[in-house]
Amino acid sequence: MGAIRVLLATVGGNLFIVFGSAIFGTLAILGSWLPPKGRWVFWMAHWWSRGLLVCSGLRLEVEQTGPFDDSRSYVFMPNHQSLYDIPALIASLPLPAFFLAKRSLFHIPIFGWALKAGGFVSIDRHDRSDAKKAFARAVDNLNGGRSTVIFPEGTRSLDGHLLPFERGGFLMALKSCSAIAPVGIRGTLQVRRRGSWKVTPGTIRIRYGAPVETEDYRIRTRGK
Repeated sequence: MGAIRVLLATVGGNLFIVFGSAIFGTLAILGSWLPPKGRWVFWMAHWWSRGLLVCSGLRLEVEQTGPFDDSRSYVFMPNHQSLYDIPALIASLPLPAFFLAKRSLFHIPIFGWALKAGGFVSIDRHDRSDAKKAFARAVDNLNGGRSTVIFPEGTRSLDGHLLPFERGGFLMALKSCSAIAPVGIRGTLQVRRRGSWKVTPGTIRIRYGAPVETEDYRIRTRGK
């Protein structure tokens, strides 16, 4: 029975990534003009995420320890282990948010176009000039009241252990006086490992920690 469940999750999950992304991506693009900018795309991404989790045989358990005010912006900082971190986050975020995503994702037909239509910010970490521009766009979005999600590790962990944090997300929060919301994700590493097509059904657990205010900090004192 276990092998059959894995087979169904692998087939269902991968088929949904292809066809579900095409359907919801198209719907996102068609409605992207609806105000406020990016909200329609976010909700299409939300239902895409829910569909992917269901087709992959996954359950989502969410714990939220702090209140979130939808009239202000937050920088959500989760750990990163798997492709499935992203749909798990989008399906469970306490309020709409955009992602900083690597530039290669924006080159995927329909899916990438939907990201652009939703105001998601592309970033090429290997191009310093591009990274600075992406940072400025993200800060502008935060100042405009739009929350963001950034993986502080910068890339996926291969063994579940936290990698060293990069400073970009912290600087964004300081520049915009946005609160930092720590997010812990468990279970996605076992669902689908990097470089594998195999999907193992199970439970993903996400914990949203209490927001950490940054108004009393300054960039020059960030290490104190």
